[in-house]
Amino acid sequence: MALQAAAWLGLAPDDLYGLAALPYCSFSARQHPASRSVGVRIGHSVLDLSRAADRLLAGRSVLFRSGVLDSFLAAGELAWADVRAHLTAWLSQDRFADALTDLLVPLDQAELHLPFTVSDYVDFYTSQQHAANVGKIFRPGARPLPPSWGHLPAGYHGRAGSVVVSGTPIRRPCGLARPGRPDAPPEFGPCQRLDFEAELGFVVGYETVLGEPVPASRFREHVFGVGLVNDWSARDIQAYESVPLGPFLGKSFGTTLSPWILPLAALEHARVRPPSRGTELAPYLAETQDWGLDIDFEVRINGQLISRPPYQTMHWSPAQMLAHLTVNGAALRTGDLYASGTVSGPDRGQLGSLLEMSWNGTDPVKLPDGSTRAWLEDSDEVAITATAPGPDATRIGVGEARGQILPASF
Repeated sequence: MALQAAAWLGLAPDDLYGLAALPYCSFSARQHPASRSVGVRIGHSVLDLSRAADRLLAGRSVLFRSGVLDSFLAAGELAWADVRAHLTAWLSQDRFADALTDLLVPLDQAELHLPFTVSDYVDFYTSQQHAANVGKIFRPGARPLPPSWGHLPAGYHGRAGSVVVSGTPIRRPCGLARPGRPDAPPEFGPCQRLDFEAELGFVVGYETVLGEPVPASRFREHVFGVGLVNDWSARDIQAYESVPLGPFLGKSFGTTLSPWILPLAALEHARVRPPSRGTELAPYLAETQDWGLDIDFEVRINGQLISRPPYQTMHWSPAQMLAHLTVNGAALRTGDLYASGTVSGPDRGQLGSLLEMSWNGTDPVKLPDGSTRAWLEDSDEVAITATAPGPDATRIGVGEARGQILPASF
């Protein structure tokens, strides 16, 4: 049976951010903007965990004094479980009301920050549906997926400095794109084909040393939790620069991360068997546990729902991504972030990018208000949200990644 929040919290039983969720953040109360704390969302409030730990959890309080999650992430899975158990006890029992009531900050009075220091950033390409659509768009008549796709989770190395917290505006990038004529030089200017990509990010806590691969079986020892990601893409810049090497400036101008980092412990009821487990794999990618995730995304442009991508269809699991990321001995660092790649399902209403929805701009998407989009326009705001199964047929919130497009500056 699902635990109920204490009466003093005043939460509805079906609140997406009840005891089964408890995502972490970094925040400042608006009346004290210079003071940053680690927080935990409960309903429509943020519990100041930095101050709560000083009062009730002295042995762990040092982990939260910086106001960001870095030290807590580095502490490892025993500390993660211990703190979550204490939070659950505090928020499910009325006897803690006197100690915690004054530490609850209403969401509208909290300024949310990037929750941890991003050490490194890798973006994968793990949706078979998305990869096949991209292949059909750019290689019509050829095999949609390259031969290697089903044997390894492909990815590219991004820029940690590009990661910004949800709500941060994204400026339209400039760069070189293909010319109008084959014999002409490339043209420089603002991106004309700006896109979003709905993704799930995985946050590394416990680090390793160079030369130490991490097998899929040790996934939960190293990965603390998840956050929603919008991997903004300048499709015209990316298309020109990706021959011969790969994504670079078409990606590194901005990556939006949810302020809420949901611990893996909250996703036990969302775990499913990933499609890759039905294929023959190299031994390092074989996993004995199911780390596919049943998470339902929603994507909105200017508040209008345009897609519901299902994460359950993703071919590669996050445990396999981690194993592949480290199989050559690459080290993990606390605060590493790796993302799933675009989440897309088999139906038109389940696609995770405008590239697919508009078929590379040839079939613009009609929004509920009657307007159309082949690509994002200045002032457009994209919001990605998601929910997952919780205990006893409940749902839990996974967070939000939101950003508005600003005009190019050049």
